[in-house]
Amino acid sequence: MGRVKILSIQSSVAYGHVGNSAAVFPLQRLGHEVWPVFTVQFSNHTGYGAWRRPLLAADDVRAVISGIEERGVLGQVDAVLSGYQGGNDIGEVILDAVERVKKANPHATYSCDPVMGNAASGCFVHPDIPVLLRDRVVPRADLITPNQFELGYLTGTAPTDLESTLASVDAARAMGPESVLVTSVERPDAPEDSLEMLAVTPEGGWLVQTPRLPLRANGSGDVTAALFTAHYRSSGDAADALARTASSVFDLLRTTHESGERELQLVESQDFYAHPRMQFEVTKVR
Repeated sequence: MGRVKILSIQSSVAYGHVGNSAAVFPLQRLGHEVWPVFTVQFSNHTGYGAWRRPLLAADDVRAVISGIEERGVLGQVDAVLSGYQGGNDIGEVILDAVERVKKANPHATYSCDPVMGNAASGCFVHPDIPVLLRDRVVPRADLITPNQFELGYLTGTAPTDLESTLASVDAARAMGPESVLVTSVERPDAPEDSLEMLAVTPEGGWLVQTPRLPLRANGSGDVTAALFTAHYRSSGDAADALARTASSVFDLLRTTHESGERELQLVESQDFYAHPRMQFEVTKVR
């Protein structure tokens, strides 16, 4: 399929790289067309503990999408991408946008990164958000990209190894999404200094293992969801999409770690998106 057009409805920050400020540039560097719609415009991500804003009203976000629709171009959208959802009202705007896009282009897909939390810090979103994602949003998605913690919440399971994670993925797919990318698989028999991602689609399941770097970088999940969405939508080959995504994200994180900076070195790593080194083997597990 090659070049795709992505409607990306996410947060934006002026300083640093999370949400659309993390997702848009890597997609553009790959040659894809991205239409970013912002849900917030913050000075910086909230991990700093202090930030300035506006938080955009749902009606304003909806108006931006309506303006795009009025150009008569929603039928060109190949994929809708969403990440952190700040409230029920924004969630409904995203679902409405997905419905409008799919009405204009029945072949379009919806990729949802169900941001809720992680195993280390638990849930860090408003209590309404996990329920919204589980009950309303995930059933409408074609692809979801949870970490293992989020996968467990969505399915009411507690995945702890590859077998139980695959079972949780099956439970998630039974909710609606055809495909699942688990962005962090923890299992007792994996090397301590490794990190794994698992992709499961109707065609099979694949696992990739990369070294674990000693940093926690805000926005890396947003880049991962964006890259996998684009690669998979472009080629239809989940194993190749997984290999490319793992390679690019690892080199982005390695570059960031070596820089000593807190923020993702997104621009400095641009060649790793366009020309991933493909240094990690993808193993078929299903």
